[in-house]
Amino acid sequence: MDIPNNFSGKVVLVTGSSRGIGAAMITAFGQRGAQCVINYVEDTQGRNRADAEGVAAGLPNSMVIQCDVGDVGQVRDMMAQIQNRFGGLDILVNNAGILKDRTLKKMSYDEWQSVLQVNLTGTFNCIQHALGLLRPGGRIVSLASLSGQVGPYGQGNYAASKAGIIALTKVAARELAKHQITVNAIAPGVIRTEIIKDMPEEVTRQYQAQIPLGRLGEVDDVVLPVLFLCSDEARYITGQVLSVNGGLYM
Repeated sequence: MDIPNNFSGKVVLVTGSSRGIGAAMITAFGQRGAQCVINYVEDTQGRNRADAEGVAAGLPNSMVIQCDVGDVGQVRDMMAQIQNRFGGLDILVNNAGILKDRTLKKMSYDEWQSVLQVNLTGTFNCIQHALGLLRPGGRIVSLASLSGQVGPYGQGNYAASKAGIIALTKVAARELAKHQITVNAIAPGVIRTEIIKDMPEEVTRQYQAQIPLGRLGEVDDVVLPVLFLCSDEARYITGQVLSVNGGLYM
């Protein structure tokens, strides 16, 4: 990930950054000089907190905050903590999300509501309550998904939440342009994460066979475009959805 972006002096919040793509993103920002806020949601085993603290250990002057982005009160408190510590925010990456796949016939109300609450309402909460902190020239990037573009079988809740993020991105881009704040989305395809590692090998092969570039995406394939959209080089790009899927959806 050797690209020339320099985020020195910038304050960056990546939600859901205790592990996976989120941890890789906040680490990449920190390696390029940013002051980092690592966010996790509390779990009974305490794994998320431990992972978040592990990420923070390698990032000088970083901050770890527990916050369920679907809870507006917790989001408000998180933004207040960032304001008190750093005096403002320059970059918000909405990465936190959950997955509860089920066919529409079998999906429970809780499975529908909980995914929408975290993925879509959580993104809205963070954007809305970051507005008082984001400095002119700030950046917002939200993680959408290929699912929000094609609507895969069994992902009615997840696909709807990610399609909603795409629409929310366009609205926010229009409303925040007067402040020179850009708002964009990344729509990853099939990326090698913990979820993919648990898939049967045959299913993984079937996905790979459909991808024109002939391979699954790696975490860096998502991190690098996010860094670009948050950089000065992308200052004239807003309201866009960048598909990162190896050509699986065009």
